[in-house]
Amino acid sequence: MRIGIVILIFGYVLSQFYRAFLAVLTPALEAEIGATPDDLASASGFWFLTFALMQIPVGYALDRIGPRLTSSALLVVAGIGALVFSWATVPLHITIAMSLIGIGCSSVLMSAYYIFARVYPAAIFATLAASTIGIGSIGNIASSYPLTWLIGEIGWREAMVWIAGVTFVIAALLAIVIRNPATAEGERGSFLDLLRIRALWLIYPIMLFSYAPVAGLRGLWIGPYLSEVFGASTDMLGLATLIMGIAMIIGSFVYGPIDRVFGTRKWVVAAGSVLVIVALSALALLPGQSLAFAVTLLTLVGFFGVGFPMIVAHGMAFIPQNLTGRGVTLLNLFGIGGAGLMQMVSSRVFDTVERSSADPTAPYVAIFMVFGLTTLAGVLIYLKSTDRLD
Repeated sequence: MRIGIVILIFGYVLSQFYRAFLAVLTPALEAEIGATPDDLASASGFWFLTFALMQIPVGYALDRIGPRLTSSALLVVAGIGALVFSWATVPLHITIAMSLIGIGCSSVLMSAYYIFARVYPAAIFATLAASTIGIGSIGNIASSYPLTWLIGEIGWREAMVWIAGVTFVIAALLAIVIRNPATAEGERGSFLDLLRIRALWLIYPIMLFSYAPVAGLRGLWIGPYLSEVFGASTDMLGLATLIMGIAMIIGSFVYGPIDRVFGTRKWVVAAGSVLVIVALSALALLPGQSLAFAVTLLTLVGFFGVGFPMIVAHGMAFIPQNLTGRGVTLLNLFGIGGAGLMQMVSSRVFDTVERSSADPTAPYVAIFMVFGLTTLAGVLIYLKSTDRLD
């Protein structure tokens, strides 16, 4: 089981890479196939939305056939999507590729969480979940400066072919090494049973909005923002995304055990979300202050905006074991679905404001405000939730 979890984490490294690599590719895709920031925002949004829509069938599959076949078969689809990306000649091809990659990546993290919930004590779920996020966030780092270097050496198309090959190898390893956890005979349940759990109703909104700022800014907007407002070079973009990615890794490991340190999950999540709102507000108020100032605040968003596994742990505390697969994927549907929805909303906001204002900072101010206000709405609802550690 431990070897299977290690390979699943490698799969999650790929998932993190795929959701963030467009920020670095923005200049190359714009120059070669005419893809605008709006096009790439929509393509990235489709990654999140297809990923989110897959959570219902993935949850069913985890409970019925287990994580081995579920994760390995779907990851093959991600590899196919990476190949389609390498062949792209128009922006539509990027959208199709990102949709396939989203489908393919939809089960790797949830397969790991399913195993954690089935095999390990509930008290350490948050630590295991956050550690997986932290290690998996190496994919964020790989999609920053290292990807910039690789593209410079062999080109972006060739780089995507190599990444597709790595994806196929990991899919094969998952099929070989994962062992499905034992389940009790006759276990039944449905998503409707989950929707009847009232305690989760106040957790879904924070799931919907809390991950969106860090996913949107790190995965897409950091590149256009720093290049258009501050004239950042490709190398500087790679460094900035690397710094934000490292902050996300450190933040994940800090979030992991902190619920047991303070004896609360609810207030850890709430405090982290408020600090994200503060950083977004500062970006909105002083969008053109300096490159260093902007990168510092984006780094803070990255550090405090990775409370996702803590929210999942909070929600899982109310979910019965026979609904583990469906429960963890339903929570993930809100988290990833919200990120995808906000990617698309942010692209429309960007396009609308850019058309009406000559100020290069104006579209980004609007994006920071949208992310901040939606996160605030999620926090205000979440404050009424019931805290629980196990």
